[in-house]
Amino acid sequence: MDAVIVGSGPNGLAAALVLAKAGLQVTVYEAAELPGGGTRTRELTRPGFAHDVCSATHPMALASPFFRAFDLAAHGVELLVPELSYAHPLDDGRAGLAWRDLDRAADGLGRDGAAWARLFGPLTERWTGVVDAAMGDLRHPPADLRAAVTLAARIAEQGSPLWNFRFREDTAPAMFAGLAGHAIAPMPGFLPAAAGMLLGTLAHVGGWPIPRGGSRRITEALVTELEKLGGTLITGHRVRSLHELPKATATLLNLTPKGFTELTGVPYARRFRYGAGSCKVDFALSGPVPWTNPDCALAPTLHLVGSQSEARLAERAISRGRHAARPYVLAAQPGVLDDGRAPAGQHTLWSYAHVPHGSAVDVTAQIIAQIERFAPGFRDLILDTHVITAAEQETYNPNYVGGDIGGGAMTPWQAIARPAPRGNPYRTPVPGVYLCSASTPPGGGVHGMAGVHAATRVLKEHFGTYTDPLELLRC
Repeated sequence: MDAVIVGSGPNGLAAALVLAKAGLQVTVYEAAELPGGGTRTRELTRPGFAHDVCSATHPMALASPFFRAFDLAAHGVELLVPELSYAHPLDDGRAGLAWRDLDRAADGLGRDGAAWARLFGPLTERWTGVVDAAMGDLRHPPADLRAAVTLAARIAEQGSPLWNFRFREDTAPAMFAGLAGHAIAPMPGFLPAAAGMLLGTLAHVGGWPIPRGGSRRITEALVTELEKLGGTLITGHRVRSLHELPKATATLLNLTPKGFTELTGVPYARRFRYGAGSCKVDFALSGPVPWTNPDCALAPTLHLVGSQSEARLAERAISRGRHAARPYVLAAQPGVLDDGRAPAGQHTLWSYAHVPHGSAVDVTAQIIAQIERFAPGFRDLILDTHVITAAEQETYNPNYVGGDIGGGAMTPWQAIARPAPRGNPYRTPVPGVYLCSASTPPGGGVHGMAGVHAATRVLKEHFGTYTDPLELLRC
């Protein structure tokens, strides 16, 4: 056997595809009955209601270097791209609207429109360079240095107390705080700012698409291609020791440092920190959400947290181990574009709230209150719910330690030295064993690049292959 991979999330499957494309014999083991990790879709509430179990909206599906090379559309995945990437409702009926057209978005921001356009405009013009820099392994210089410098300057600004320097009103700052909140970390901060700049740029370029039929379609496309290349996927097999695996030249683990230690018995990255958690609630609804601002009904993705100040206070609370009275809530309404997610006339709503690490608290009531705040009458539409607390997230997926869906705390140190300060962040202390999870660069998200970078190291160090792995995928 050439390579064995443990974990069939996007990073594990990306690594498997790179290695299989290089002509290697590859086997992937998955503990769950279904592959996919963070890209699964199931009927969690009622028959006929298809809910994305983890990821729902996919900004990186069109932008990630891995997915650009793989080309999801060519493999049968229909990505539905909205004109309105995301919405950020406010209490008085106003809303920040991130239209894919940057000029249109700026026009809706009043006195801050020009500032918003200046913030994101230079990045949208060089967006591939921006994405490639953000999705790199943090060990090699970016190909587009100008794009990287432009991005770094904006991260430095928006990650500091200067984050309001450009703005005069309250909508644009709230919108950026909503973007930064995806990092699940205190703000302002450099890592939340990096997430905000990257996601905000993509909102005004390719948009934030959703796959028709759910996130599982991405997994199905990757698995189909892997099997076409001769790779093997074994599901329903939780690997508890390396000794269970067939002898292979290289073993890649789509696991956290905690998972690595449990599997190998070798302590590693002992100082690695895990971040705050999320409590996820899926709703089956009798009709569409009655947003006060009608434009919100056009957005598959919404940030429900109110003002910039509220977002900052909510994230600070959970970082200190306290539940926020009004938590940051990320919501997705796929029925805006994909009417096959629920029976005719009915809808699903995907949501999660940020909570302290390891929280066992069900915050459904707080999530409903945040939605009701911007959509009065929402609770009357609820037919059923499915809840998974932060503590339960780890049971569903051991990589979600304490409910941390990002594979590790988003801190400046852990951005640079993730998972440990090593020249090769993918190689582990066990010879021939590599990590390829979100605990390695470039971190969390459905992009596959941690798998690509790890597989690249394997090809060079064990098989003497120096071909660009993305070129292999394009062949």
